Amino acid sequence: MKVKDNSKMNTKKRIKTSGGELLLQIIIYSLVILLCLSILLPYINVLALAFNDGADAARGGIYFWPRKFTLANFKKVFKDGSIMNAYKITIARTVIGTISHLLVTSLAAFALKEEKLPGRKTITFLIAFTMLFGGGTIPTYIQYNNLGLLNSFWVYIVPSLVSVTHLMMMRTSFETIPASLEESAKIDGCGYFRIYAGITIPLSKPVLAVVGLYSAVGHWNDWFAGAFYMNSKEMWPVQTVLQQMLSRAMAQKEATTVTQAIASSVNTVTSDSLKMAAIIVTTVPILCVYPFVQKYFTKGAMIGAIKE
Repeated sequence: MKVKDNSKMNTKKRIKTSGGELLLQIIIYSLVILLCLSILLPYINVLALAFNDGADAARGGIYFWPRKFTLANFKKVFKDGSIMNAYKITIARTVIGTISHLLVTSLAAFALKEEKLPGRKTITFLIAFTMLFGGGTIPTYIQYNNLGLLNSFWVYIVPSLVSVTHLMMMRTSFETIPASLEESAKIDGCGYFRIYAGITIPLSKPVLAVVGLYSAVGHWNDWFAGAFYMNSKEMWPVQTVLQQMLSRAMAQKEATTVTQAIASSVNTVTSDSLKMAAIIVTTVPILCVYPFVQKYFTKGAMIGAIKE
């Protein structure tokens, strides 16, 4: 007798998809594609306008490809010598601020997840209570002045050392680590700092990557601190410099209508074209960071948001 090979029979079987399921898949894929296009196409339009002649762009009709290619908009952005110094401040702020934020927040989260911590529930409640309201701009300014942070580089770093949201995310993530690992380490003679550095941090890379990305984006995109807490233009980050640059451009009389654009075609840079170039200059560097943390992003966000 010949024995039938069930494995071969199973491979020949195909899962039949009903008409309703197929229609549902088509709808889902269509919605995802439309969502992606709604995000991608506006950015392509901004890119096209940034590389297009400003006076020519005022005529309209530019969507996804520049009609009259030029680099004048970017030359205008980088014409001010302070932009390169501003990039140095922004990069230093982003690197130092992100690392210090991860260090302080992770240490606080590690302490709060310990059930033996005296007053653990009270401390957690007081920390979470600060999420309900803020002090306001004027009290914050006065507080920074009393602390000597105004007109100092550390006004970019110290206020952002801890975020309550990130603290709760990290604490929840740390609590998902099996307690048996920590107990085994204690039996081997490891202290809390050894457990933190040797067990907790290596097993929490996803949530650290997510929090690090949030912190880096926050530092990179912030213009408020430089504009309100820093008097020296040499200490302005790039976002503040570009914000001031755009404010000056909007205040000038430039070609804003088609008739004016044709009449003053010598002026190849307009406030709108300068805006588009500024958007590209400020977003491209931080976008380059995302591919390196993409594989951790979804996992880290879910681990930090859901407590098992």
